Amino acid sequence: MDGIISFLAAAIVAGTPLLFATVGEIITEKSGHLNLGVEGLMMMGAVMGFQIGLNTGSPLMALLAAMIAGAGGALIFAFLTVSLRANQVVTGLTLTIFGTGFASFMGQKLIGQVTTDSVKAFFKAADLPVLSQIPVVGQVFFVHDVFVYIGYVVAICAAIYLYKTKPGRNIRAIGENPGAADAAGINVALYKYIHILVGGALCGLGGAYLSLVYVPAWQDGVTAGRGWIAVALVIFASWNPLKALIGAYLFGGLDIIGFRIQGSAISISQYIIDMLPYVVTIVVLVVVSMRKSRELSPPKSLGVAYFREER
Repeated sequence: MDGIISFLAAAIVAGTPLLFATVGEIITEKSGHLNLGVEGLMMMGAVMGFQIGLNTGSPLMALLAAMIAGAGGALIFAFLTVSLRANQVVTGLTLTIFGTGFASFMGQKLIGQVTTDSVKAFFKAADLPVLSQIPVVGQVFFVHDVFVYIGYVVAICAAIYLYKTKPGRNIRAIGENPGAADAAGINVALYKYIHILVGGALCGLGGAYLSLVYVPAWQDGVTAGRGWIAVALVIFASWNPLKALIGAYLFGGLDIIGFRIQGSAISISQYIIDMLPYVVTIVVLVVVSMRKSRELSPPKSLGVAYFREER
């Protein structure tokens, strides 16, 4: 039982960067924009968060820098796809290439550097009073660093915002039919910009978790394709932030299962184990595509540029 609890707790940690990126992409896609640049945004957040944390020793400044970096990359995407109405798929792919190159350039002198002691201390695992004493559940969910707890809050708040508030209903309306939302007096462009930037900031935080807490040192390609998995997890979660919790932690478990199998009696090739998250991603996409329902459908205007003159 201790081994199972330890594995589940580790899966929560491994799934946290996926959770931030997935919730960020859900918020972006709810506005009707498909941003395939999540990997690039995570890389930008990872390198800037690590660099500022290393230079200042301040974990809060590191988080702020990661959010600004992610939002900055998202601003490029928003300007091209909202204002200039560029193709969203091509723009997203370009953003991934740009973000990866940006991180490689900025991280040249950071390779081998380790997070400062003050940052490590801030993100040290801590028990949540009362909740951590719950048998099994407490040990799995409530004995982690503050970043994990922020992830819980972000997912829950995003769900409440999207489904229980007026601005949330507005952005969902824009994602479904921007023309109708515009006719109802909603500032479509403003809503799109704000939510794309918020989504980018969350992706940046996901990247920062990898470089500041999960590793915690700088290495080139620190995201290791997690941004692409996050894009698929949006579909797995049916564009629902609460379901993203399940998806992120499930894929977090798949990501670390190889380390748990090593040294056991089970003999499986490490290459097969490394393939598991991506194989499961493909299976999830196939299964979800076969299940046609309104709840599992993406926003109707997803990926479609909005021309106000055509409404």
